[in-house]
Amino acid sequence: MKANIICLEDLLDLDLHIPTYQRAYRWSADSALTLFNDIYSSYEKQAEEYRIGTVILHQENGNLYIVDGQQRITTLSILLYCFPENCRSEIKLSLLEATVSSLSYKAIENNYKVLKEKLKYHISSEKLSGFLKYIIEKCTVVKIVVDKEQEAFQFFDSQNSRGKELEPHDLLKSYHLREMVNETEDYKVSIIKKWEDLDQKKLAYFFYHNLYPLVRWHKRETGLYYSARNIKIFKGLKQNQNYNFTVYHKAANLYIEHFNDVNMYELTGNKKINQFQLTYPLIAGKRFFLYVLHYYNLSAEIEKKYLSDNKYTPSSGAGEIYVRNLFLNILVFFVDRFGFASLTDYRIDKFYKWCYSLRLVMHSVYPETVNKYAIGKHDRINLGKALFNQVSEMQSPEEFDSIILDSIPSENIKWRPEQDKMKEMKERCGVEQNGTAD
Repeated sequence: MKANIICLEDLLDLDLHIPTYQRAYRWSADSALTLFNDIYSSYEKQAEEYRIGTVILHQENGNLYIVDGQQRITTLSILLYCFPENCRSEIKLSLLEATVSSLSYKAIENNYKVLKEKLKYHISSEKLSGFLKYIIEKCTVVKIVVDKEQEAFQFFDSQNSRGKELEPHDLLKSYHLREMVNETEDYKVSIIKKWEDLDQKKLAYFFYHNLYPLVRWHKRETGLYYSARNIKIFKGLKQNQNYNFTVYHKAANLYIEHFNDVNMYELTGNKKINQFQLTYPLIAGKRFFLYVLHYYNLSAEIEKKYLSDNKYTPSSGAGEIYVRNLFLNILVFFVDRFGFASLTDYRIDKFYKWCYSLRLVMHSVYPETVNKYAIGKHDRINLGKALFNQVSEMQSPEEFDSIILDSIPSENIKWRPEQDKMKEMKERCGVEQNGTAD
């Protein structure tokens, strides 16, 4: 096996072929544009190198067959083809001359149209040649060449199947570290130490069950199935984006940081101002780590303060765990918007009723059950009462007090836990018995 780092121009100069066993080219326009935007952002910063990843090649009879990296190399070939012919005439694009399936052809055609339009309308003519030069000279790959096809398959398998797949939060860590271009190495080390001091399994659980649903449910969007495919929601606003809304949010973050750093908050007789809101976009780079640490600690504080009694928030079964997590998330969301002082006993009880009424009227509760209920689409009880969305639109905590939740007739109760837990839960949820609440 031979491995070395080469630029894209040198890679394309090789006699590359796509084996017949390779899957069709299927990259979406969104994926192609993401690669384009990342490379262009790197070009704008004049980064020394943009590493595309690893390409595994199998060498046979003087030809090199692509075992891993086909989608990326094809996308970059399409992008290069979008440049004016007089600019790219010396660049070898043999992959685009190969016979492909109808599925590959459709994806290639779509991505060509999207990338061609992106170049035409978003890159000035003065920058075209410089951008092209950057792509072919500064975009690099780790080229790995093996002599036997079986070795190629084994290496591909170890890279993509048997090897431990990175968790979504690990991918985000790498992404936001790259965005910390203006931070010192000491600062990077200190903030990553705080991140890595956390229990990584608990951090993964937190993203999956808490943070991802929290940033989705208030928009009445599904909070299920968080994975590496949907980490885009946590990539945030880039430092070099100067649109009206990005400048506004960056300025707000800078002001609050300055306000806290120079102890201006002492003038108001208050503690430091929280610079994050779940309903607002985060800023890429160091603030991503601070954002996650803030909500991780806030969730832990609320859980310890309001959910430590298993008598009221049982966690003995899967359904109970899902509902308990819903209760935790709605408390976090309310405190995030209005602060701890607004979370009165009355409001805690009302949130409890909203969450645990669902548990009482269901034989079984699944993640899909809770997700549907959180966005106001569950028809068993409180249909349309999407509290995350409603709280996100409130101007004061008193608005929550006017929300009327459904009562539960005792004959509608489907869940039968231990009697002591049932009694407490029925009382807190206001179960009706013969026309009156228990």
